[in-house]
Amino acid sequence: MDLAGLKTAIQQHMSDGLVTIIGSGLSCAEGLPSMAALAAQLEAVLGPLLSGSVATEWASLLPKIGSMGLEPALFSQPPSAELEDTLRKEVGRFIAERERSVVAEVFQGKRVLRFTKLLRHLLRPTTGVQVVTTNYDRLIEVAAEEAGLGVDTMFNGVFAARVNEREARLGFCRNVTLHKGAARYQYAERLVINKPHGSLDWYDRGGTPVRHCGELLDATMLIIPPGQSKYRNGYSSPFDLHRERGNKAIDRASRFLIIGYGFNDDHLETHLTQKIKSGVPTLLLTHSLSAKAKSVLNLSAHVFALEDATVGGVPATRVFSNGAIDVFNGITLWDLNNLVKEVFEP
Repeated sequence: MDLAGLKTAIQQHMSDGLVTIIGSGLSCAEGLPSMAALAAQLEAVLGPLLSGSVATEWASLLPKIGSMGLEPALFSQPPSAELEDTLRKEVGRFIAERERSVVAEVFQGKRVLRFTKLLRHLLRPTTGVQVVTTNYDRLIEVAAEEAGLGVDTMFNGVFAARVNEREARLGFCRNVTLHKGAARYQYAERLVINKPHGSLDWYDRGGTPVRHCGELLDATMLIIPPGQSKYRNGYSSPFDLHRERGNKAIDRASRFLIIGYGFNDDHLETHLTQKIKSGVPTLLLTHSLSAKAKSVLNLSAHVFALEDATVGGVPATRVFSNGAIDVFNGITLWDLNNLVKEVFEP
């Protein structure tokens, strides 16, 4: 494959039936903390916040985090409910802190998010641009509004929005006409986002999940921290509703765009890998393919992937396609910034 052929393949891929899967790699590219940075933050600040048996539990986890990484350590030694709650608060606080800085730059016109640039070139179907993400942050929602789209979060309301999929969807209805006795609904252009691991603006309010866009310091944030708990807690509302709607989008997809996602979530893999294996065209973009992501390349001849191949400071892109590996020097198409510039804005 030559460079012109690669660019054409990417352009043709962004067509009807596209569902986008977004992992932490995209947020990290915008300056939000990686899993390693989260681990370092927790190691630095968590100790003084704990006491008694929870402090002992955390101390026993630290060597595992150092040798295995944060999520594998929490899988090997699932935290108690009290430690899990502390982890949730600190993870949410740290990500929200970094998110504020990025959003402030967007608001002030100092930054355009990578996903905003891409959305300007994607088709906008009447059913909405379909996105599934494991991220807690709101950068995708911000990117969509900056690109001129509404955002269907499945919540309806402003101050303490409640989960109501139908009301949220109908909030984007702009006209209704009758055709042969049947109603036809016309919707505003929007992004439909599914967040099976929760969001920084989801809170528990007296046992009811609500969405509040401000910061509530003393409220329980509804995010599922790394570790085994995400599989247990993922079956409660609103996590289950977002997971189910996301899986339906995956099941209906004609093609996938997968950005910065390492294929480390069984909630998605049950549907996603089977769909890829069935032959659905799939494009992976990431800085470095994880071991699990590399295994996805073998599921179908219709999968191609782009990752960083920089050596000695010289930018390059490594492309995996149908069993072949090509390296293109002087260009970094795995990064959305450069992909949009080189492929859609030549």
